[in-house]
Amino acid sequence: MTTGGSSRIDGVLAAARARLQRIEADDVPAALERGALLVDIRPAAQRAREGEVARALVIERNVLEWRCDPTSDARIPEAVGDDVEWVVLCSEGYTSSLAAAALQDLGLAKATDVIGGYQALKANGVLPRLD
Repeated sequence: MTTGGSSRIDGVLAAARARLQRIEADDVPAALERGALLVDIRPAAQRAREGEVARALVIERNVLEWRCDPTSDARIPEAVGDDVEWVVLCSEGYTSSLAAAALQDLGLAKATDVIGGYQALKANGVLPRLD
């Protein structure tokens, strides 16, 4: 436990975000138009409670690296190489930053996430454009 100041996870999150070219919720439709893949990593219960995103690939966080790594036997068909632009989405944009950084650690340099996550998509009226 830390006293005052930031926790260790705050530092890890800040380091992850420093490596990412994070995108705003309003920029998600343009990213998809240029060929980016939106990946929803929220657990099933959270997606059921908050809502689905029709144009997103659902890959829960616990298997993300295996599904997106083009060298993995468990990869999805969309994982065709290191040049794929993966845009990771969670509920509020915290877990997605860590997940996108993990994808970058695998060599997927274009991995990033959505600032504010699903909640920002909803608040900014982006969801109708994605459904």
